[in-house]
Amino acid sequence: MTKAVTFTQSHFPADTSQDLLEITLGELMRKNAREVPDRLALVEGISGAANRRRWTYRELVDEAETLAHALLRQFRPGERIGMLAPDTPEWLIFQHAVNFAGLILVPINPAYTAREVEFVLKNSESSGLIYADSSRGKDLKAIFDAVRPNLPLLRETVRVADYEALLKSADPSVELPNPALTDIVQIQYTSGTTGFPKGACLHHRGVINTSRNIALRAGFPDGGVWLNAMPMFHIAGDIVAEIGAYVMRGTFVLMQEFNPGLMLELFEEERVETTLIVPTMILALLEHPDCARRDCSSLLTILSGAANVPAALVNRAQEAFGCGFSIMYGLTESNGPFLETSPADTVKDQTETVGKPAPHSEVKIVDPVTLETQPVNTVGEIWVRGFMPMKGYYGQPEATAAVLMPDGWLRTGDLGTMDERGYFKITGRLKEMIIRGGMNLYPQEIENVLFDHPAVGQIAVVGVPSEQWGEVVAAVVLATNQSALPSVDELYAHCRANLSPQKTPEKWFFVNEYPLTATGKIQKNVILEWIAAEKITAENWSKPEKTERTA
Repeated sequence: MTKAVTFTQSHFPADTSQDLLEITLGELMRKNAREVPDRLALVEGISGAANRRRWTYRELVDEAETLAHALLRQFRPGERIGMLAPDTPEWLIFQHAVNFAGLILVPINPAYTAREVEFVLKNSESSGLIYADSSRGKDLKAIFDAVRPNLPLLRETVRVADYEALLKSADPSVELPNPALTDIVQIQYTSGTTGFPKGACLHHRGVINTSRNIALRAGFPDGGVWLNAMPMFHIAGDIVAEIGAYVMRGTFVLMQEFNPGLMLELFEEERVETTLIVPTMILALLEHPDCARRDCSSLLTILSGAANVPAALVNRAQEAFGCGFSIMYGLTESNGPFLETSPADTVKDQTETVGKPAPHSEVKIVDPVTLETQPVNTVGEIWVRGFMPMKGYYGQPEATAAVLMPDGWLRTGDLGTMDERGYFKITGRLKEMIIRGGMNLYPQEIENVLFDHPAVGQIAVVGVPSEQWGEVVAAVVLATNQSALPSVDELYAHCRANLSPQKTPEKWFFVNEYPLTATGKIQKNVILEWIAAEKITAENWSKPEKTERTA
């Protein structure tokens, strides 16, 4: 919006002053190949500049189109094709080849078990699978061989190892199709923090414009260099980062996995301007011995999300790299983030909010029971409407109906607030809300307080069953120094100085690691399973008697 607005209700109308980019992914890549054919499009992010393979836009598009012609010897446009492979340049070129062929890509996490791989391929009704023989020492071929007898619809397989032979088999006389803006481009399976994943059907208009909005607000320049270590099977890697780079005609540097020393090397040698990394990665960069000696002066913006970003961490990163920050919020189901801070925002807004809605994103906060729009600064469920909602969960109509409303709103399942300026905060998952004695408590508020304690490196707050209260608050602490854990009394006193009694944790657990999704989100459902199975045990501690004031 062009002028400041003071809101009283938590409803931010869509800003339509910026036109939508009405182009498919294939059209975007061909346009770039025409306009900047010799500009670098893809760099293999490995150690040693002389060892890195590089593709210009013309080379990348030509190779992907050739591969598309080869794929159409085995598949028909509209079929779903699984991709089970590590993050190499071949992964990305196959991605664009699948798109040019009018097929639908189904990225699969190579860390999945055989059971999970089977579920994704069966649920998506995939006709084929592109697979690598191994990933990080894991035998992917053995996993696929184990599940294939249970997949009657899966007709064809393509080995990444046969890449060169596949290129030579292409029939250029086969015409490549032209998909529509609303056609499905990928089926992205959710990270599974609450059970089996669901396949979100993402469309061309959604992935192009979501990525464009993020890149523009982050200040990523035309022709800039974007370094990626986020997984390509996830929306963070192959949509937000990759398409964010390509929509700005930039260079995409692809790391196979996160390695802080290598990332610092690439910052310096490839003159990287933007990267998307989660807080644990930021901390690893700052603590790496090469951080001080590498020239990272090209870095303009660090994008982050998926977890709280403490103010102290933002300040350290800005001091070390001299760059701006942009914090994002969104879902796979929304084709990516639709809330984002600007690098020009204050550190307070960067660390305590997720910014304002992107162009064409209408966002509101509703009471999860009455579905009424909430006043500003009142917790409720975040809803979004516009170009960005997915087309639905593949093959799961009931799950789709639960989140996609008939009037176009997408229910996120996340709790948050909107202030009078239009800035949003995330207060937790609707399913993670703790109900203690009939009172709704929001884990993130408690986590923010504990984050401020210097002995707490990371924190997860969950609700555990209680006969007396229904649920009570439990804190699962990852200490800054594992060899010198803080006392529960110390942490309890810190909470009581900043929180009312009912919000202060009553059970305390210490861990040396958390169960994480591939994008760094803490899997609280797994933590609750650990607690129930006594894989982690509560500290032997007694809550102080009621000698203090109640808030």
